[in-house]
This record gives sequence, C-alpha cells and structure tokens, in this order.
Amino acid sequence: MGTQSDPAPVREETAEEMVARIGGTMPAALDAVRTAAGFPGRWKAIVVNLEKLWVCLPILSSHLGQLETHDNALCRELLQSVPDTLATATDIAGRCRAPLTAGKLQLRNSIDALAVKVEVNLRDCELLVKIGELYDDSSSSRPLDDITSTCSVRELQRLLALLQMSHTEAKYLALDGILEALHKDDKCLASMLDDANASAMVELLTASWPMVVREKAATVVCHMAGSYCCKDVLVSQGALMALIKLAESGSVVGRQKAAVALHHLASRSYEAEAVVMWQGGLLPLIEMCRRKNGDSVTQSAAAGTLKNISAAPDLRQVLANHGIIRVMVGLLGRGDAVPESKEHAVQCLVNLTAGYNGDELRRAILSEGGLRGLLLYLGGDNDDQHQAAVSAIRNLVRVISTSSEGDTTMKRLAGEQGCVSLLVRTMLEHNSKSARQVAAQALASLATYPPNAKEMNKDDKCVAGLVQLLDPSHYSTATIYYAIQCLLSLASTKRSRKLMISHSANGHLKKLMDVHGATELLQRLEGGMLRSLFSSSKQ
Repeated sequence: MGTQSDPAPVREETAEEMVARIGGTMPAALDAVRTAAGFPGRWKAIVVNLEKLWVCLPILSSHLGQLETHDNALCRELLQSVPDTLATATDIAGRCRAPLTAGKLQLRNSIDALAVKVEVNLRDCELLVKIGELYDDSSSSRPLDDITSTCSVRELQRLLALLQMSHTEAKYLALDGILEALHKDDKCLASMLDDANASAMVELLTASWPMVVREKAATVVCHMAGSYCCKDVLVSQGALMALIKLAESGSVVGRQKAAVALHHLASRSYEAEAVVMWQGGLLPLIEMCRRKNGDSVTQSAAAGTLKNISAAPDLRQVLANHGIIRVMVGLLGRGDAVPESKEHAVQCLVNLTAGYNGDELRRAILSEGGLRGLLLYLGGDNDDQHQAAVSAIRNLVRVISTSSEGDTTMKRLAGEQGCVSLLVRTMLEHNSKSARQVAAQALASLATYPPNAKEMNKDDKCVAGLVQLLDPSHYSTATIYYAIQCLLSLASTKRSRKLMISHSANGHLKKLMDVHGATELLQRLEGGMLRSLFSSSKQ
C-alpha cells in the first residue's frame, strides 16, 4: 500500500497581492458607503478616509523593501485588517437604506465605530509610509561624518511614528527604543516633538495601560518636560492631568517621574493654575511632601511644584486652604527632608508672605512656627540659600511690627516658640549683614512685648550684639535704626544700661545723632551715669 504524500504548503500571499486584492474590493465598498441613507455627515467622513486609504496603500506597498522586519510584520497586519474594515463598511451601509425605521441609535453607534476603525487604518498606513520614506537610500550621498547623526535622527523619527500606531506591540517597542536613545542624546528627541507625538506619549500615561508602560512613558515625558520647547506642546495635549493622576495612584517610579515632570511644567502661572484648578491637582503633591521617609527625588520635585504654584498671587489662598503652610514649615524642621526640599519650602514661604495684602497668610505662618523654622534654616551651613530665608523672615516681621492686639498675640507666639534666642544667635553669628539686619528688626518688634524684652535682658550676648550693630562703618542706617529701637526697649533696666555702657554704646551713639532714637537712648544712658555718679558722691 503506497504512502500518501503530505499536502503542498499553502503559499503565503505577498503584500503586493494583498494590496491588489484590497484594491479590487475597494470600489464596491465605496459605492455602498456613498449610497447609504441617513447620517450624511458621518458617511461623508468615512468616504473621505476610505479614498485616502485607497491612495495610500499602493504607496505603502512600494516601500516594503525598505522596511525592517518588525515594520513589515506591522504592515502585513494592517493589510489583513483593511479587508475586514471594508466588509464591515459594506454590511452597515447595506442596512442603511431609506427610509430608516427602527434601530437608529444602534446604527449610529455602529457607524461611529466604523468611522474610528477606518481612521485607525488610515493613520497606521500613513505612519508606515512615513517610516518607509525614512529608509529611502537618501543618505548615500551624504558625507561620511554625517551618517551617524542622520541615522540617529532617522531612527528617532521611526520610533515616534511607531509610537502613534494603534498596534500595542509597536508602542512597546517604540518606548523601549526612545528610552535607549535618551541615554545617548536627550536633546535630539525634544527637537522632534510635535502634537501627534506628544498626544501618543500622554495617552500612555493613563490608567488604561499597564503600570510598566506608564512608568516608561513618564520617564520619557519627564525628560521632555525639562526642555523649554516641549512644555507648551505637552501641556496642550493634556500632560498635566495625566501626570497628576499618575502621581496620585502610580507606582513609586511612576510617582517620582510624574512629580519631576510636573515640577518642570508648572513653571509659569497659567500652567500652575491648571495644576491647582483641576480636581485633585494639589492633594497628591502635598501628600508627597508630607510623607515621611519617602523618596527624596519625589519629595523635592513635589515641593518645587508647589513653590512654582505659590508664585501666582491669586492661588496662594487656595494653597493655604489645602494646608500648604503646615507642610512647608514641617519640611524645614524635618531631618529626613533633603536640602533641595527645604530650599523649595523656604522659597514657597517667601512667595506666600510677599505682597501688601498677605497679612492673614503671614499670621498663619507665624502660628505654625514658620519664623522658628526659617531661623533654624538660617543657622545652617548653606550660605548660598540664606537670602531667601532672610526675605521670608523680613516679610513675617511686618506682622509683628505693629502694636495691635492681634499682632501682640503674634509677638507672644514668636517668643513662646523660642525665636528670641534664635534671633540673637543670628545677629551674633551670621556672616550675612542682611541676616543681621532682619534679626535686629525682628528683635526690635518682639522687644515691645514685655516678656520678650525680659528674656532679652537676661541674655548678656543680646545687648552686646545690638551695641555691635551701632558701628556705622560696618552696618547700614537701617540696621542701626533697628538696633537702637531694640536697645530703647531694653534700657528700662539698670542692668541692661550698664551692659550698654560697658560695650561703648555711648561712643557710637554720639556719632549717630541723625538716626531716630539715638539722642533719646544716649540721654537715658548718660542720665543713668549721672545718677550713679551722684549716688557715689553722697556716699
């Protein structure tokens, strides 16, 4: 009995044959769509895209020789999908015959789904044509030293095109390739970003994708957000909201990348307003700053974003309502907070205390221990960042410099929080003359509250430091003025007057007769000397 031979393998249809087969069925599908009844606007849009697809497919076929293996596979998948689309179009159009009676809503939904399918086929076809054109042998005539850069740019263009494909695997490969390219040259990609590329990238940040994809997309967006030329296009394509959602519910890596990207993007007032006004924009950022022993990069980026937002005057009260004051003051006193986070916190407090209408916020900062936190920060080692703290302290002193009942409460709070001794230390030890001036100004204000003056009188270094500030060869008139005002408050006790005299306050004051308060203070000191002299002569 003879053996039966194996059947001959079925020959795989070539791409050219697939295009020809599609071309044979396209006219009938177009005729059916053109004669469909009802929903004329929807059918017209489908006709336009089918006609574009018919023109595009032969062009794609001509580029197949230049495509890489993976891109050829995508091309075959597209060519397998188009016949199904044409069959669906013919079927739905056949059901749309006048007069339309029942099932209009179902028909409309089917037409809308068909329109999306046709649009996706057309977009994928156009993108594959674009990729094929990139691989035309146009670089052969270029100088040898241009080949490397040309290939790099061409590959990035290919990856960005793949990123926009509807095929999931194409997006994954594009992301991996883009991340690899960023390690080699992180500037080239930013120059190529357009609305379509940005939209495709932002879409991968959403919760509909696996977390590993969202993390990779966030890494790419984080790189691009650092480029000034990319900010507007990312914001216009909805990156802020997508990043906020990722910062709220993403993985550790996702939250970190989202926070850094938001820090870059929220650097102008209208972008900051978008972050605040959209639902949930502030809460994840504040939570990142509040979280103890969290990721330092995430914490710093979140604090930087909130600092950027606080630069917009109209948004400061919104921030305060969400508890930002306590969070920023807390960062200053936390041992686990990195220096960058503290720098952002200080600048945020500078912004919140700025302006002529911010007394309510300044009082809130004082109540939360903000002055103490700033003074402790000022006592650190980083001189380059001290000017911001000095500015914030100066802004806070505005509130405690009046004698109203409410501001007397602020003076009491500042004293109870240990600010007097910290101000004395700042005045004595800080190298910055502006820091010493603001310390003298704050002490002059606090000294008008008797318990604070009593504490200063107990500290011999306080009086000595204030007298030191009377030297016109080293300090400005403003510094001298505040030192005199503070000494006037302390001169009510005999002990303090003796200390002032022993440190040569009289000699300084005689050179400062044009400074307000100098004459009065000198009279009180010399009057005390005369009383002591008369008391000694009577004995």
